[in-house]
Amino acid sequence: MNPTDEQTAAADAFHAGQHLALQAGAGTGKTTTLALLARTTTRRGRYLAYNRAIAQDARTRFPNTVQCKTAHALAYAAVGHRYTHRLNAPRRPAWQTGQMLGINKAVRIGDREVTQRALSNATLRTVARFCHTADEAITPHHVPRLRGLDDTDLHTQLAAHIVPFAHKAWADLQHPDDGAVRFDHDHYLKIWALTRPRIQADFLLLDEAQDTNPVVEQIFLAQRDHAQLVMVGDSAQAIYHWRGAKDIMTGFDGTQLALSQSFRFGPDLAAEANRWLHLADAPIRLTGTPAVPTELGLVTQPDAVLCRTNVGAMAQVMTHMAAGHRVALAGGGDNLHALALAARHLKEGRRTHHPELLLFPCWGDLQDYAAHDPAGRDLQPLVNLVDTHGADAILAAITQLAPEPHAHVTVSTAHKAKGREWPSVLIAEDFARSPNDTADDPAGSTPSLAPDPVDDAEARLAYVAVTRTRRRLDLGGLSWIDEHPEGVLASSRSLQ
Repeated sequence: MNPTDEQTAAADAFHAGQHLALQAGAGTGKTTTLALLARTTTRRGRYLAYNRAIAQDARTRFPNTVQCKTAHALAYAAVGHRYTHRLNAPRRPAWQTGQMLGINKAVRIGDREVTQRALSNATLRTVARFCHTADEAITPHHVPRLRGLDDTDLHTQLAAHIVPFAHKAWADLQHPDDGAVRFDHDHYLKIWALTRPRIQADFLLLDEAQDTNPVVEQIFLAQRDHAQLVMVGDSAQAIYHWRGAKDIMTGFDGTQLALSQSFRFGPDLAAEANRWLHLADAPIRLTGTPAVPTELGLVTQPDAVLCRTNVGAMAQVMTHMAAGHRVALAGGGDNLHALALAARHLKEGRRTHHPELLLFPCWGDLQDYAAHDPAGRDLQPLVNLVDTHGADAILAAITQLAPEPHAHVTVSTAHKAKGREWPSVLIAEDFARSPNDTADDPAGSTPSLAPDPVDDAEARLAYVAVTRTRRRLDLGGLSWIDEHPEGVLASSRSLQ
């Protein structure tokens, strides 16, 4: 295939030795473009992939002058191999690890009792959060907020208990041979980052740069003095901020170029994507390929149903199973199994170890929190799902999930759908806005209120969802945007 003008411009900037940030929209052939750059130089480079599967695929597409690895693979070769014995250690419950660190009693914070198990879990999560940052040491900032202790003062009290144990856990992880804390791959990546490593290469290619962890960002940017840096990604697909990822593209000191010609879908779908790109204030707009006639309209038998939440995905799984369909769940059912099991424990009056629910002594307490505490509103769909179907029915449905190649329909969250595509896609109803968020007033008894503005993060997630299709898209739960003033305005602008 002949390169587009945008791909040619990227190649010219690369050959000129410029540090480069390449905004690549959905379906615009970013990996193809990077391989094009690599094939037109004799210099030696490194391609840093987002995960192992992407790295393996890249090895078949890049010349042998470019090593394709994840940041974890580089870290393992440098220091991680020293910890192989600990990496293979058997799993142990967090509370046992906590005991070995000296966490042996509960504490009371506000009106909540934080059990020894909850403290142990929070300690290990603190270390995990630290490992994703560029920080030099563990501080209260790394301590996760727990449900029921959302208040700043209460969190400060929690952090005062957790941080000393987290320091002890991190010190434990420095020993290659044995220790109390189970060693994992993020631990050796952080240990390597703290050594300020130098990567031997003439140029570095960083993929999925919009979702880069600060620890990887730190390693990548530190190579600037001796290697040409090229990052590629889509700032509008930066949807992992909630777990510490960071879009490092827009503020990058280098030449900013774009790939806007999508080969995945046609002009009508590109117009829909551009509506969400406008709402997200994204730095790119897409052009569809006329030879790919993607349509928007009703989809009765979708290849994929995309949901906003794990709970929404479980509801879709049960609906389609009840209709007699074989259903696959992208990424598997482990997360939902853990949530349903936690719900069953609470309904039986037992505490759960699930990090989202571990401070609730029983199901009724969780029901009250979800219904009446603003901080717990996002748990209401879980409560509704369990109250409607029962935890046992949800657990049974998870065991009946089919492998994707044998399924009639794949259910996925939008997050897990990133990087994937299907012929036909339906957007699930859990993307729908609150019934109160509307300018309509059927009774006419009160002045009509303008709906809330569309949140940037909401628009980015919607953009990811609507660009997963090749042939036909049913907006479904995102159809509210057709009536939203910002959506109407954005739609008219995308067509200009």
